[in-house]
Amino acid sequence: MALLPPFIRTARTPRRPSHLAAGLPADDEVLLDAPDERLAPALVAAGRGDHGPAAELLATTRKAAEWEDRDRYVTRLAAFARSREEWLGDWCAAAPDDPDALLVKAELAVARGWASPARSELLREVGPLIAAAAEGNPRDPVPWRVALDHARGTDAGHAEFERLWTEAVRRSPYHYGCHVAALQYLSAACRSQCRSRCGDTRHTRHGSHGECFDFAETAAQDTLPDSLVQALPVRAAFACLTESGGARVGRDRLDAAADRAIALSSRYAEADPWPAEVRNLLTYVLVELERWEDAWTQLRMIGPFATSAPWDRISEDPLGRFLEVRDGVRRHVTRARTRHSARPLLPRSERAGHARASGH
Repeated sequence: MALLPPFIRTARTPRRPSHLAAGLPADDEVLLDAPDERLAPALVAAGRGDHGPAAELLATTRKAAEWEDRDRYVTRLAAFARSREEWLGDWCAAAPDDPDALLVKAELAVARGWASPARSELLREVGPLIAAAAEGNPRDPVPWRVALDHARGTDAGHAEFERLWTEAVRRSPYHYGCHVAALQYLSAACRSQCRSRCGDTRHTRHGSHGECFDFAETAAQDTLPDSLVQALPVRAAFACLTESGGARVGRDRLDAAADRAIALSSRYAEADPWPAEVRNLLTYVLVELERWEDAWTQLRMIGPFATSAPWDRISEDPLGRFLEVRDGVRRHVTRARTRHSARPLLPRSERAGHARASGH
């Protein structure tokens, strides 16, 4: 995995106030994976053992075909259920055929399977749960995103993955979660092929990351400018940088992926929780590419909304690492701007004086 620059790897130290910090939330105001205003009440109620608000929220997204919101809420509710499952058990007992409860249950089972050393064996037992969730609401693409994650975990072959992908895009051609799952499958397939050839994932076969970029760029080109699928190439860049140091993909392609994600970010308001994960991921990539001013702009747009991904890939304290990165980028930008302002420039009046002298 590529490492962030040394100034970011060091521990944070007390700092003097900087004009660059103006308008940024203080460290203790930054939130990790903060829920939006729709999800927050459902999580609070679930913490009290009440599944009603969660059921109502997911039923609303299902009836309104709000698939992106639905996917995000299902993922967060399942994550909450990993440590507090009673409310979900009560929900499933009260409504065993509820497609929303079935979907959360399937997502939870896949997440637990992925976290287990016996991943493949556990995940193979989850297939019927995913099938039940898909049958419960045939037009919903989210169970098929879960199925795509499940297929990656069980090392399903390309034919099976293509079948699942076809079912997913038939329901929602530009669903972000399904595209991310497909990109992750391609990345995993590349790593698997490398291990079978040379036993070292650092020596990824030629063209593997290029294949991921091809998929991501084609998908982004086919979507609307404000679609989160526009961020797929920067996800491919992140995978490339963290798995092979970017050696297999040209710098121009990495920069283009970052530029596309910057354009997407600019279409959303600052401190908006919806694009927060994309902005956090983009910031990581910009730091790796040493594009400090662009990284600083994204940090300002993130505001108080830090996300676990991608910082949990490099630290057991993702919030702490996010704050370290923010401090490091600020210091780097401050130094760069100070050096620039200190350059000796020939004053306009002096240039004019020389011009007049040369005329005599």
